[in-house]
Amino acid sequence: MLKKLLASAVITLGLIHCQAQTTKITIRAKARDAKFIGTPIGGAYVIVRNDLTGEILAQGLTSGGSGNTATILQKPISRNQPITDSATAKFVAEVHITEPTFADIEVIAPVNRKNGTKKVTTQLWLIPGKDILGDGIILEIPGFILDVLQPNTHQFIKLDSIKNGQLPFKASLTLACGCPISKGGVWNSEDITVNAIVKKEGVKTGEIPLHVADGNDIFLGSLPVKEKGDYELDVYAYDPKTGNTGVDKINFVVQ
Repeated sequence: MLKKLLASAVITLGLIHCQAQTTKITIRAKARDAKFIGTPIGGAYVIVRNDLTGEILAQGLTSGGSGNTATILQKPISRNQPITDSATAKFVAEVHITEPTFADIEVIAPVNRKNGTKKVTTQLWLIPGKDILGDGIILEIPGFILDVLQPNTHQFIKLDSIKNGQLPFKASLTLACGCPISKGGVWNSEDITVNAIVKKEGVKTGEIPLHVADGNDIFLGSLPVKEKGDYELDVYAYDPKTGNTGVDKINFVVQ
């Protein structure tokens, strides 16, 4: 009888030992030189995988706001001081593991703005029952979101409709979190080079600067057009202080 009880106890202890424990990991995506990527810009998609097997342990979208500008960017930060609060965008992964597991964490952000989407990954050990909360794991997303707004894709434009031989064009530019860019603002347009590389029939013909308009995020330029043909604008943004870059391209026809 005693042997049976001991055997049963050993089996029970073994089962308890083998049971998976729920472990929580807070994961956030933060735009370089800016704020967190959350609901207002469509969120960041997070995937947590077992590095050895490739099994997806958790996945989902970050949700919440972009955070407090002063806390994140304008005030000195001491060691162990949090830069997030309860409203700051995050995804809390709940993984079920029975032993220490080496994991890949992948963030795709901002997931709804394909022209500015980046994929960033990191790795770490996950320990059963040892949560990683607070600021959690923060992955930095470099670059801008840049969209050419005018001309439209494959737009046909009559040569005689172009006033004074100058075709206006327009682009939108934000940080990866959607944070606004303006003259003299927190993200100062004066620090960023925004130019358009002009191609006609696939051959580069010049480079034209864009200048920020009144308000946020909109940059304007003017393209001299004297001939019919197939045109392409490769608009790029570059911030030498942060290394943030962005590109969008548009093709149109002058007929």
